[in-house]
Amino acid sequence: MSEEAGQQHPIGIYLKIWLLLFVLSAFSYMVDFFQLQGYLRWTLILVFMFLKAGLILAIFMHVAWERLSLQYVLFVPPIALVVLVTLMAIEGDYTFLTRLDFFDR
Repeated sequence: MSEEAGQQHPIGIYLKIWLLLFVLSAFSYMVDFFQLQGYLRWTLILVFMFLKAGLILAIFMHVAWERLSLQYVLFVPPIALVVLVTLMAIEGDYTFLTRLDFFDR
């Protein structure tokens, strides 16, 4: 058998990420515990969600150790879709508000 089994990562990094995920989850639960409302609530929930998802992708799915070209292939299309959907939502709001202003007279 070969002694080389592939790239090995230290167990300490996984333990640190587990601890960080636990802390981020606790912060996420604190948003509900303190009964935050409105945009602050949803902003904090989304920020904690994206941070946890990014850590899981980077460390546990080993994307952090992949080539940059593979990272671009994985992440550029979803980011482009999010940007385009955001632009369409902004344009849709503008059209709706313009119609309200025009037809409200």
